[in-house]
Amino acid sequence: MHPPLPQQRAARACKYTRTLPHPLLLHQMVQLGSSELRVSEVCLGTMTWGEQNTEAEAHAQLNLAAECGINFLDTAEIYPVPPRAETANRTSTFIGNWLRHQRREDFVVATKVAVANRTDPPGRSAPPRLDGPSIVAAVEGELRRLRTDYIDLLQLHWPDRRASKGWGAGIRESRTHRKLAGDLLGSSQIRAWGLSNETSWGVVRHCAAADAASLPRPATIQNSYSLLHRTFEGDLAEVCGPHNLNLGLLPWSALAGGALTGKYLPYGTRPAGCRLTLFPERYARFNTPRVAAAVTEYVRIAREAGLTPAQLGYAWCRSRPFIPSVIVGATSTEQLAENLGAFGTGAAQGLSEEVVAAIEEVRGGGA
Repeated sequence: MHPPLPQQRAARACKYTRTLPHPLLLHQMVQLGSSELRVSEVCLGTMTWGEQNTEAEAHAQLNLAAECGINFLDTAEIYPVPPRAETANRTSTFIGNWLRHQRREDFVVATKVAVANRTDPPGRSAPPRLDGPSIVAAVEGELRRLRTDYIDLLQLHWPDRRASKGWGAGIRESRTHRKLAGDLLGSSQIRAWGLSNETSWGVVRHCAAADAASLPRPATIQNSYSLLHRTFEGDLAEVCGPHNLNLGLLPWSALAGGALTGKYLPYGTRPAGCRLTLFPERYARFNTPRVAAAVTEYVRIAREAGLTPAQLGYAWCRSRPFIPSVIVGATSTEQLAENLGAFGTGAAQGLSEEVVAAIEEVRGGGA
């Protein structure tokens, strides 16, 4: 059994802690939705580990994150991205190999189960559905790879609703997931559960199903959100708000696939080793003249505010009241250190009214 959550968690207490506090030390801990999980305002993203990053590079990022007070890690059974048979499950394996040398209770580990064929362990693959046996198999696989006996936050990576079956399929889906969440919570294999890439309708259905069974509601929702993709601010922000259903948004792609760093400017630039260069079809939505025009303006705003473009993108997410913790990813420790400058004792201590107004002007101008 895992130990009870402390009310306050020390910033860091493992063998990688330096004698002096790291200059980017994060002090603030936040609660995830209605759960008891308390996490750092930064969640370390890991989806490049095993594809663009080696295990040694992944561990270096984990060490830096730990030194800075980050206690929240996010992975998925299908990571790294893009999913490939040759690299399947590497990310969680890398994390598990590092985590076994740490005090497990110092970290909050989140993972995601997917609607996908599952061949780990080898044998007949599970059907591509997010049903009971598939979720159980996914949890067992992640526990093994992460070298742990519990998962702090289990997220449903995508909804499993088939359009041909109509809305009734979604209602049955939420009831199935409610039962599975209850079973896993009861067995202490997970401490909380969340959603990902979900709609307002799906959030409401899942919460209603949980309430009907007197089970905890999902604590989080992991959807895309960035300066270039703010659709969450509509009905989802209202539905998930702390005074309504209380699901904290964990934004993925806060830098829009790296586009908000400005590294793809001028339009058509393709730096070696970057995602848009390596996987052009997957990130085609960030490869448009309209995106380039908006990013050009955001880069200007960042420079005038004394921030890097990446820091502006993360600081914007940090400033949103519906986001408790921001998923921050990197492909190097240098890049990670720059990104963390948007948090804690870093360079970006909140965005001024002038900066926010400038951002809204770019959006309103349709750049």
